[in-house]
Amino acid sequence: MNIVIGSDHAGFQLKTSMIWFLKTLGHSVLDIGAFQENDGDDYPDFAELVGQAIIDGRAERGILICGSGVGVSVAANKMVGIRAAVCHDSYSAHQGVEHDNMNVLVLGSRIIGEKLAEDLLDNYLRAKFSNEERHLRRLAKVHAIETRMLKS
Repeated sequence: MNIVIGSDHAGFQLKTSMIWFLKTLGHSVLDIGAFQENDGDDYPDFAELVGQAIIDGRAERGILICGSGVGVSVAANKMVGIRAAVCHDSYSAHQGVEHDNMNVLVLGSRIIGEKLAEDLLDNYLRAKFSNEERHLRRLAKVHAIETRMLKS
């Protein structure tokens, strides 16, 4: 699978480890930065780059990492078609894809460690959207909200 990954300075070290892990699983990885620990960088910039790579079709799914995961999650969800969620447990990491068609997994590097992050990525990337009627219906409602908000 083609994966795009990005982080701010707070997520830089975990991102570096996760790139290696993703490659060992056989995934192609597009790293959009940060490319060094720079306290002056801003998480919305990386959220936008990850989201745009998915929207453009350069990646099937994305991973964003910041200190808590909250900032990049908020920023990424401002983009039409991006469904990002902070997941710090394995169930949410796969259920978010299966039920909600989540396309960006968000991690907080100051919340979880490397081994849990690997487990979350594995669960997220193995998961498939269910296409069950109830989940399609709910996703259509999410799309309807996006459409109404675009018009306002």
